[in-house]
Amino acid sequence: MSRLLSLRSATAGDLPWIHGLRHRVYAEELGQHAPNAEGRLVDGLDGDNVYLVAARRADRLGFVSVTPPWVGRYGLDKYLTRAELPLLDEGDVFEVRLLTVEPEARSGAVGALLMYAALRWIASRGGRRVVAMGRADLLGMYRAAGLRPVGRTVRSGAVDFEVLTGEVAELSRGAAERHAATVARLADTVDWRLDAPFAPRPDGCEHGGASFTAIGADFRTLERRHEVVGADVLDAWFPPAPGARAVLAEDAGWVARTSPPTGAEGLLAELAAVRGLPPQTLAVGAGSSDLIFRAFGRWLTPASRVLLMDPGYGEYAHVTERVIGCRVDRFRLRPEEGWRIDPARLSAVVANGSYDLVVVVNPNNPTGRHAPAAELRAVIAAAPARTRWWIDEAYLGYVDPAESLAPFAARDPRVVVCTSMSKTYALSGVRAAYLVAEPGTAAELRRWTPPWAVGLPAQLAAVAALRDPAYYAGVLRRTHELRRRLAADLAAVDPSVMVGESVANFLTLTLPPGGPSAAALTAECRRHGVYLRDLSPLSPSYEGRTVRVAVRDTAENARIVHAYRAALGELRADSFALSGAGAAR
Repeated sequence: MSRLLSLRSATAGDLPWIHGLRHRVYAEELGQHAPNAEGRLVDGLDGDNVYLVAARRADRLGFVSVTPPWVGRYGLDKYLTRAELPLLDEGDVFEVRLLTVEPEARSGAVGALLMYAALRWIASRGGRRVVAMGRADLLGMYRAAGLRPVGRTVRSGAVDFEVLTGEVAELSRGAAERHAATVARLADTVDWRLDAPFAPRPDGCEHGGASFTAIGADFRTLERRHEVVGADVLDAWFPPAPGARAVLAEDAGWVARTSPPTGAEGLLAELAAVRGLPPQTLAVGAGSSDLIFRAFGRWLTPASRVLLMDPGYGEYAHVTERVIGCRVDRFRLRPEEGWRIDPARLSAVVANGSYDLVVVVNPNNPTGRHAPAAELRAVIAAAPARTRWWIDEAYLGYVDPAESLAPFAARDPRVVVCTSMSKTYALSGVRAAYLVAEPGTAAELRRWTPPWAVGLPAQLAAVAALRDPAYYAGVLRRTHELRRRLAADLAAVDPSVMVGESVANFLTLTLPPGGPSAAALTAECRRHGVYLRDLSPLSPSYEGRTVRVAVRDTAENARIVHAYRAALGELRADSFALSGAGAAR
């Protein structure tokens, strides 16, 4: 089918047309600005905002502008102070401006497509809220689209505007529901050239693990796993302990057909013995996500208020915001502070007792930073009694088991520690996790755990793994060596890209401003069979420029470095060619 409409980011060659169309519409047609002899309208944000362009073959049909929060200023700053419009000081607000369509294209889908493209671009950079100026005479149309007035009206030239805002997820969902047929049709007729996915995942939660799509989710082509480097998900590069492998392989038919102990009693006993914890403080699940959904579904309602670290593991935002519908605030980790949790700032934020739940992933995924246990204990001890704390220690094995808050959680009713056995025990495929809480809380969650929640393969493998600490001490030590070597090799490729090490089994690559986006880099690496994780959807703090790389073995790490080097070269060559072509038009 011929693709009639294209959606892409603007090039330098598009700017004269954009400035000319702005003059024709906002000066000559609407009278918002005085006409000028040059026939062009520009403003101070033109060097920082992002233009998205709709075109049909060589004919440009319209554009929309997006101003991301990392620019530090918005078009609305010309009309209102931050005291008058404090939402502009929030870290995840993107401004949508200047949705403009050529007169002959206004009866078609171009305007709706541009707005949809802006929302997808914003979502792909972690945006959660938009702000815009909408013509007062079109307020009904904006309301129908899901935008709502904030109670501020501004005047520009001869035109009155309402200041509007909306949640990105709600606007996207509303657009998809209202225009489902149109979006489906556009998917087949639009040449989507943006580095944001055309449609969100059905469940609205962005995960890693896209590498399995290359292997084949129907499991018919599992041999492809030898061709793909899955560095987009944080599975261990090493196999589980020999005892775990042996118990799974010894009689696979019996393991597959036999029902496990109903309540995973043997696994609970082994965890209690190894961790030195009372058995009544433990509950198990089929992976940490099982425990998160079960516990949060019991404790939280749409009236609950939750505090999440930002950046942070996306499952928590998905469950609290999209599944339960809680009011969710973000505690923003700052790159200038090394992404660390500032205990004094966190204490101040929770001091008034307004939060029902605070979630801390420690070590943090995706920043890779660890907050000392003593600092967290002090913050929690000083916090109001009504606030519950969920501490996710999935990656603590890469640091020091002595740093666990599990003993604290076993006696403090405000604290729950959740630990996945996927990462440090190499058991992602069998799904096993546990949590630690004071006996009453743990008993409640055990009551809401269905029988046989953890399968027999997982119970057998987890118990065998817990019995071989020496094996895991060795492979975790080796992981740190592999990570340091991988970081050095990646840093040698291009000094303009910042390599950030973590305390766990991954590192990050932050591309320079004005360079390729993280989405473009991950897409290009996939052409070489290497899958990395674009962190942009998790937080605007990454500015669309940061990629997470899981540590693999020596051979796969070499493939990662080779693909990264080739991808950077190809992207920069494409950028040079595109800028040259744009300048020539």
